[in-house]
Amino acid sequence: MSGTIKTVGVCGAGGTMGAGIAIVAARAGYSVICYDKAEASLAKAEKQTEGFFQKSVERGKMSGAERDVVLGRLSKTTKLSDLGGCELVIEAVFEDLGVKRALITDLEAVCSATTIFGSNTSTLSITEIASGCKHPERVVGMHFCLPAQLMKLVEMSPGILTSEAVFQAAWDWTVVSGQLPVKTQDKPGFILNALLVPFNNDAIRAVEAGVCDAAGIDTAIKTGLGYKMGPLELIDLIGLDTQIRLCEAFYPVTLDPRAACPPLLRRMVAAGQLGRKSGRGFYVYSGNTMFGG
Repeated sequence: MSGTIKTVGVCGAGGTMGAGIAIVAARAGYSVICYDKAEASLAKAEKQTEGFFQKSVERGKMSGAERDVVLGRLSKTTKLSDLGGCELVIEAVFEDLGVKRALITDLEAVCSATTIFGSNTSTLSITEIASGCKHPERVVGMHFCLPAQLMKLVEMSPGILTSEAVFQAAWDWTVVSGQLPVKTQDKPGFILNALLVPFNNDAIRAVEAGVCDAAGIDTAIKTGLGYKMGPLELIDLIGLDTQIRLCEAFYPVTLDPRAACPPLLRRMVAAGQLGRKSGRGFYVYSGNTMFGG
């Protein structure tokens, strides 16, 4: 079944994660239709993607001709019906069960009877996301890591009703796309976020308690533990508002107090400090360059 995938749709492609997934698919040779409700978000992501590949050319990782071929595989749309011809559609929209469930249902209405629906959820149950649609056997968890265009890991999670053929086809697609899939159970947070959400919150609470500033904490973690990115840098990348949504999705299920949203996080979001996308979070940013670009 994976060999029949020619065109990939990405929902939420105007966001950081969606844009990264689109890059992964286009770079692997697939035609990619980038969907988002907001034209402005798609235009912003398109500009960032062009900048990312231009940096790849400047660093000698690809030629200008190769860059143009990859960019030529990407198209954008604000019409969900344009995804009708996709063999695989991956959603990377807000971490909200109702939003994701409604999107999968709407996709069923415009896509073929064999389209595979991948969900990039990082905390929600694949079974619950699929429960609102007619064919839950075609829904599979495909959690990419930020930034998707640089990170290889994809957590692959079958729901209770996901068919073995669909799971295997999605697994094979990630391998062909140059990613590294790992199978996980359909449990809150899977592997990474089950560990990272509490850990990142601990870093926020350390800042709030005055243990050290953000730069010092990140330096200690990167130097002492060998991480490529500090926890507060990562939160700025994914968005402080996204970290809140992760807490709100994860904490009620696990009741782990470390997963509860830190007060400082809520105050910063209320002040509009969302991280890279707003220009300020735990750090201050200038320009609008995609991470890794």
